[in-house]
Amino acid sequence: MRWIVLIPLFVIASGGFGVWLLTNKWIDDGLEPKANGSNEYAIVLGAKVKKGNIPSLALKYRLDSALAYAREYPHVKLVVSGGQGQDEDIAEAVYMKEFLLENGIVEDRLIVEDQSTSTYENLLFSQELLPDNVTSVTIITSDYHLHRAKILAKKLVWDADSVAAKTPKSVEMKLRLRERAALLKTYIVGK
Repeated sequence: MRWIVLIPLFVIASGGFGVWLLTNKWIDDGLEPKANGSNEYAIVLGAKVKKGNIPSLALKYRLDSALAYAREYPHVKLVVSGGQGQDEDIAEAVYMKEFLLENGIVEDRLIVEDQSTSTYENLLFSQELLPDNVTSVTIITSDYHLHRAKILAKKLVWDADSVAAKTPKSVEMKLRLRERAALLKTYIVGK
């Protein structure tokens, strides 16, 4: 009788562990290939802007990575992408543009996409702002987020390389867990 309960529990636990390992591999796969300035455009994915126009740590790290990349590759144009959430005073993209301007990136290199509310929309709406002949882009976002962003870019017929921003330690566990669920949803549903 005891085995009747233990065997299904073992199967469920093994399946859960397998999904955990698989999604962990997917997250790690997103880190490659690393961007080398070969794409004309880089899309910087937004994250929360807190009250008082204070960037979340995730957004700060993404912007720090975007700024470093823009300085290293001065020919690359940046698409800053992110709409305004209900609890935000300003669109994420507007904040990102202001940050980059204040840090020496000239306005001619910046394209603002400020309507998106999801990763898929970040990429879809950014695509609408770029020339039709663009087939490859650089994606700048948090390290855990790159694989899903690149899957979605592929659905839009883009190849993508990546610049990985670090994930804030204070929320890393929560974000990685949420991303695992989002990855499974993306593979099943497509967005």
